Amino acid sequence: MTKKILTAAGAVVALAAIIFCVHAIRTNDNSIIDVTEISDYEQTITETISAVSEFIDPAEPQPVTAEQTAADPGIAVPSAVTAAPSTTARTPESSTAKPAPSAPASTTAAAPKTTAAPASSTAASGNTISNYEYAYAGFNPRYADLNVADWTLTLVNRDYILPEGYEPPELVRSVPSVSDSKLLDSRVAPHYNDMYQAAKKDGIILETVSGYRSYSLQRNNFENKISKYRNQGMSKIEATQKAATIILPPGTSEHNLGFAMDICSLEQSFENTAEFRWLKAHAEDYGFILRYTKEKQSVTKIIYEPWHWRYVGVENARKINASGLCLEEYLGKVS
Repeated sequence: MTKKILTAAGAVVALAAIIFCVHAIRTNDNSIIDVTEISDYEQTITETISAVSEFIDPAEPQPVTAEQTAADPGIAVPSAVTAAPSTTARTPESSTAKPAPSAPASTTAAAPKTTAAPASSTAASGNTISNYEYAYAGFNPRYADLNVADWTLTLVNRDYILPEGYEPPELVRSVPSVSDSKLLDSRVAPHYNDMYQAAKKDGIILETVSGYRSYSLQRNNFENKISKYRNQGMSKIEATQKAATIILPPGTSEHNLGFAMDICSLEQSFENTAEFRWLKAHAEDYGFILRYTKEKQSVTKIIYEPWHWRYVGVENARKINASGLCLEEYLGKVS
C-alpha cells in the first residue's frame, strides 16, 4: 500500500516539475503563453491525480493514529493495525538524530562531598545507637554533642561517638614549615605549631606521629587489632574489648575529631624522655593536656598513653590540670 502511494506521488511531483519548468522557460524567453495551453496543463494534472487515486484500494483499512484515538476513544482500531514491533521503535545506534542535551552539572552531577551533618540534624546528641556494630562487645555509645558551647571541650570516647564519615570542617598541616607534619583541625593546628616552635627554641623537637585519622582508617586499625588478638586465641568479644583499650573503635577517637596528636613515640617509655618532660611543663600554656594518664585508666578505659596530647584551650587546660581530673570527670560525664 505504501509503495503504491509513493509511486503515484512521485509521478505527480515529476509531472508538476516538468510543467513548471516549461512555464518558466517560456516566461524567461518572453514567449506568449496561450491560455489554452495552461488549461491543457491543468487538465493533465487533474487526470494524473485521478489516476493516482486508482492505486489506492478503498477497501484496505487505513491506519488510525494515536492522536485520533486519543481525541475520540470511540474510534475502533482495525484488527489489521497493531502496534509497531519493538524493533521498529528502537532508535538505531547509528541514528543521526541529535541527542537531548544533558542537564547542567549543577543538577545532574553527584553532590560534592561534605562533612558529616551536625549531630542535631542526623545524629541526635545523646541518643544511643541501636545498631552499633560493636554492641556485641558491650559498647553502646551515644552520639557526641557537636554543638557544645565550647567546641574545645567536645567529648569523644567509647561512650560518645561521632557520626559515621565525620570530617573536621577544615584540616591543615600542624606544622606548616614541616612538609610531612600530620594534619589537625584548622582551629587546633596553629596552637600546635606555636607549641612546636617554642619547644624547638629549647632544643626539643615535637615530632608529629599521628594527628587526624579518617573514620575508615580508624576502623581498619581497630579491626586489625581485633584480628591480632583473635589470632592469639581470644574470643571475638574478648578481642574487641582488649583492642578498644589501645585503639578506640571508629568514631570514638579524638584523632577522628582532629583535636589530638600522638607526639614523638607510641611507646610508654616516652615518659622518660626530654620531650615528655617539656610537654608536662609547658603543654598547657598552648592548650594541650595529657589525655590518657596513668592514674585515670579506670575512668578513661584507655591504657596510659604519654604520647597522646589533646587540645582543650589554654584556660581549660590549666583548670583541668589543676583539678587533677581527666576530661570525663571535668565534664561530669563518667560512665
